[in-house]
Amino acid sequence: MTRRVAVVGAAGRMGREACAAVDAADDLELVGRYGRGDDLGDLGGADVVVELSVPSSTLDNVLHCVERGVHVVVGTTGWDDAARTRLQAVLDEHPSVGVLLAPNFSIGALLMMRFAEQAARFYESVEVVELHHPDKVDAPSGTATRTAQLIAAARADAGLPPVPDATTHDPGHARGADVDGVRVHAVRLRGLVAHQEVLLGAPGEQLTLRHDSFDRASFMPGVLAGVRAIGSRPGLTVGLEHVLGL
Repeated sequence: MTRRVAVVGAAGRMGREACAAVDAADDLELVGRYGRGDDLGDLGGADVVVELSVPSSTLDNVLHCVERGVHVVVGTTGWDDAARTRLQAVLDEHPSVGVLLAPNFSIGALLMMRFAEQAARFYESVEVVELHHPDKVDAPSGTATRTAQLIAAARADAGLPPVPDATTHDPGHARGADVDGVRVHAVRLRGLVAHQEVLLGAPGEQLTLRHDSFDRASFMPGVLAGVRAIGSRPGLTVGLEHVLGL
């Protein structure tokens, strides 16, 4: 069966790539392209929407879809607990609808996150460095935040103490963001696309896990996998790794 797909945020860099990927897929039909300020209406009769807008718009866009019984694959980051709680409440009223929140669509990035989670319990120290283009509006990235959360949970399960850090004076916040006890640093530099390092340290050694996306085409296999799977995953799914069995 051909799935009808609409893209919200179609004029952006990721949106254009997603439209092209859907157009090129034999089992998908692109039925709508929506930009900022467009009336989403009935979403062109879509079965699935790929939401790639901006953090300030994404919640309203997703709720619009759910209330109309349309599944959503969300690549826009910046979701906090309050937004997820509100989304969950609306999903409870539409139990047949599925929403996938995907901090990263790159399969390589997901593997890097999984490897970091596995390694976390063996190392005393860990920090995350994410590097993106300067047009990215949120920091730290959703991928870095999710990576830090996974690392923190793995460390807690292993009974590890807090990451050692003697810093007591940091008025300029040079030590970066604190995500569940894991420091996350954000770099914004022209020429970059999406990159991340996880640095793990123990006495006498360091393990570095790094992933680089040089082109947004690297995200499209994950976008299409989410589109194809979300119809059979009612409710809220956080992370493409669950779709891919990672």
